[in-house]
Amino acid sequence: MAVGITLEFKGATLDQYDDIVRKMGLTPGGRTAPGGMFHWVTKTNEGFFVTDVWESREQFERFAEEKIGPLSQEAGITDQPNTTFYEVHNYLTGG
Repeated sequence: MAVGITLEFKGATLDQYDDIVRKMGLTPGGRTAPGGMFHWVTKTNEGFFVTDVWESREQFERFAEEKIGPLSQEAGITDQPNTTFYEVHNYLTGG
């Protein structure tokens, strides 16, 4: 079942986010990581906020452990994001 995830990175910058995405080999406006269905990010007054939809919570958690966590540390983000999971009732795609 698809899962929605929000991650709030307080004290982090969009430059750090861009560095992480680049190190993941992802391209702005391009495809998500395998298992990811949708992703967007925005700057907040306190850092940045990510909204994702993944095919399953397990896929996201594996990706977070293998990629998001280590690359966030490399980028200088030391605090864990505030992460919330949501059951997805429905989603629509473009094209």
